[in-house]
Amino acid sequence: MPKSLYLLCFLLISTFTFAQKTVSLKGKVIDETTKLPIESATVYLSAVKDSAVIDYTITNKLGNFDFKIKKINQPVFLKISFIGFQQSKTQLTSFTEDKDFGTIELKESINKLDEIVIKNEAPPIRIKKDTLEFNASSFKLRPDANVETLLKQLPGVEIDAEGKITVNGKEVNQILVNGKPFFDKDGKIALQNLPSDIINKVQVTDTKTKKEEITGQAASSNNASINLTIDEDKNKGLFGKFMAGSGTDKRYESSALVNYFKGKRKISILASSNNINATGFSMDEIFDNMSGTRNNSFYTSSDGSFGLNGMTFGGNKGITHSNLVGINYSDELVKDFETSASYFFASADTRNKNKTNQINFLPDGNFTTNSNSDSKENKYSHNLNMELEYKIDSTFSIVIVPKFAKSNSQSTNNSHEESLDDANQLLNESTSFVTNENNRQSFNNNIDFNKAFRRKGRNISGSIQNENIRTEINNLTNSGTIFYQGTEPDDIRNQIKNSRNIADKYSFGLEYTEPVLDSLSIHVSVDVEQEKKLQSRKAFDFDSVLGTYTTENDALSNYLTSSRNTIWAKSGFSFAKKKYNLNVRLGQAITRFDNHSLYLGNTVDLNKNYILPVADIYGGYNFTKSKGIWLNYSYDVYYPEASQVLPVENLTNPLNTYIGNPDLDPNKYHQLYFSFRDYDYATKSGYSIYMGGNVYDNQITLSTTFDENRKRTTTYKNVSGTYENWFGFHWSKTIKKGVHSFKFGGGFNSGYDLNKGFTNGELYEAKVFDITPRVNFTYDYGELFSINPTYRYTINDTKYSNYVVSSASSFVHKFNMQITNYWPKNWVFGNDFGYTYNSNIADGFKKDFYLWNTSLAYSFYNKKFTAKVKVYDILNQNQNATRTISATTIKDEENIVLKRYAMFSLTYKIEKFAGKEKKPSGRFNW
Repeated sequence: MPKSLYLLCFLLISTFTFAQKTVSLKGKVIDETTKLPIESATVYLSAVKDSAVIDYTITNKLGNFDFKIKKINQPVFLKISFIGFQQSKTQLTSFTEDKDFGTIELKESINKLDEIVIKNEAPPIRIKKDTLEFNASSFKLRPDANVETLLKQLPGVEIDAEGKITVNGKEVNQILVNGKPFFDKDGKIALQNLPSDIINKVQVTDTKTKKEEITGQAASSNNASINLTIDEDKNKGLFGKFMAGSGTDKRYESSALVNYFKGKRKISILASSNNINATGFSMDEIFDNMSGTRNNSFYTSSDGSFGLNGMTFGGNKGITHSNLVGINYSDELVKDFETSASYFFASADTRNKNKTNQINFLPDGNFTTNSNSDSKENKYSHNLNMELEYKIDSTFSIVIVPKFAKSNSQSTNNSHEESLDDANQLLNESTSFVTNENNRQSFNNNIDFNKAFRRKGRNISGSIQNENIRTEINNLTNSGTIFYQGTEPDDIRNQIKNSRNIADKYSFGLEYTEPVLDSLSIHVSVDVEQEKKLQSRKAFDFDSVLGTYTTENDALSNYLTSSRNTIWAKSGFSFAKKKYNLNVRLGQAITRFDNHSLYLGNTVDLNKNYILPVADIYGGYNFTKSKGIWLNYSYDVYYPEASQVLPVENLTNPLNTYIGNPDLDPNKYHQLYFSFRDYDYATKSGYSIYMGGNVYDNQITLSTTFDENRKRTTTYKNVSGTYENWFGFHWSKTIKKGVHSFKFGGGFNSGYDLNKGFTNGELYEAKVFDITPRVNFTYDYGELFSINPTYRYTINDTKYSNYVVSSASSFVHKFNMQITNYWPKNWVFGNDFGYTYNSNIADGFKKDFYLWNTSLAYSFYNKKFTAKVKVYDILNQNQNATRTISATTIKDEENIVLKRYAMFSLTYKIEKFAGKEKKPSGRFNW
């Protein structure tokens, strides 16, 4: 019998065995006054001796509850809690047989307040209005667990292999601490670095824009926001950790995070340095900063990299040495004036070697391009983000969010490339040495204000925004391109190019809301936006006589500007009831689009006017407090760049000349989205379905022609009838029996696109289908042992028309197993094992590899110190070989990656709250 079947049988037998030892508790909860059922009341059992939560559920829309628990031979309380009602509490000596409590009546609270709850009697979960709230102390965790570990224990919360967090199927795009950003709103640093035992509540709401927050409008997105509230006892003190590690192959890591909290004042300082492709603040409790492990609270891109304030870290493209220093500050300086700010300095030095094999499709045959490159890049950035909120009075508030950024990058690249036809005949080859220096400065500012009037629901809101970007690029190119077919002369270059790009955008919006009924409001708005862009490039060839770059190259020099002025006039309504809401905004957008160029002494002016519709419709319906649908439709327009519409040749690439098309129209498309989610907190199971897409009335695409040397000339054209569709499904269920916890999950993500373009004057179509089914399972034995296997299978299938090749496909298997042992006391032994298989990859690229990382840690001196020995890539097999299939190419690529190394690290923690050193944790009860 296969091993997988043994495992399945074991799980089924285990589940059946535990089921035989359980008893059933059921009843119905109603309002004492109205005799109506109460939906979403929290029903839970807690031990009499220490108030530890044993199990919980919530009532359904009929007020019924029914859940099974393991037999209990000790005194317990059955507690029922719901906002606005007095808590019901019944003491029982034991639970050894099924029991029906019949109808339980809750009395309305005398004080009528939303929240007056004794801390140790707070229910594990509450659903109140539009907020889902978890009581952190009700979930059993290890003493050293971070916030990410806490989130993984919450019902309905999922963190996938790429670090994407969802709650009941909604993607989380904002994580706050006491309502304020902790360094950044994406919450990356908070998840990994804040200890879970300082958290009091985890509150989940729909993500709103600042305008929606201060006006009280319904959220226009289907994303979720998590707010972490700090326990009052822990909101005054000093805590943090320091870590340093040294390893083989000259690998090292170090990081420090210190936090000072005092009421609303919070100051945090962060610093790190390492050469293991990590930011340094992703402090996983098992592997610290080691990449390629369970460090997944960062939402990564397809290559494994992730960004922070404009800087990219990690990924499997080279070896990166990074440094980071940051400070975060938030406070209420004066009454009703709240501030928060964060500053980052980040630097990253990356070395990489790349090998690429690319098949290029043509209507009359294919050709192959092979390339090798050796590159290095040094970059740094400064980022300052602020948020100022001032409530002038109870009716008028203003929020100002300025952001400043400055960055510099310097890179060099040595490369060789050659192209061959189907007969393996050489078409062209090139060798180049290129250096670039890029300086970028930006300033963004958003000002949102809202004035409420005496009549409830009547308000006027506005926003003022600006975005100013300045970029300077200095380039040195020393290259030789040889053409082997026809009479095309070889292209030899030794030149510098100095480019200057300026982008300024200013916008102003004003909206008036008038309530017609309690649930119906009318909205009238006007928005004005001005965007100006400038692109200037000066090129100079090397003067062999003078030994300087002083010979002007007019063919590579140009001057382009564009100006777009748009006025949106919209009106609509919003309709909000207890179970559903609908928001409609319709109108017109009037745009003046002007472009100008100066090239080779010729001036071109291109001016166009557009009057286009505007539509934004969204709303949802809640069948119950945890089941609902959400819909969104919008009509959007995206304008092209000046280089795409002006007839100016761009000759910077010897193998690809670009030229604009004056007849080009903007992208015009319909965007639709639908989601359905259903999570049953009584059974701790749920599922979600989503689907959406973009359907283009008009889309900008490439039109490329090739000569006999396969040198390209590319322009831009419009096509219609293209689309991008995506859909997916997710299911999860948690079963808890005493110290045993089983968590099952599965689902898939999929897409189906139609792309169009032109190759050698012929229209091609590419229909792309991809699907990624996945399954995962987690078993926890109390706080002693955890195992988490996951598997995902990705398939990509593309059908072509007007090509010699009719189709192309590939698939990828990814399996990962995480095993962690927390026994004996103070010892932690973790292992992550992964296997990846890429199909159909070209000869010379390895199809599969194993990645096995291990860690052994020992905590001492009252767990203030932790010593670890970690080994990355024990089998020394890590690699980065990928296949990418597009509408015109199949590309196989390989980059250098981190290989096996060992690391010894030492971590020191400090936790001093309210003037007292932290005592050993006592939040675990068995």
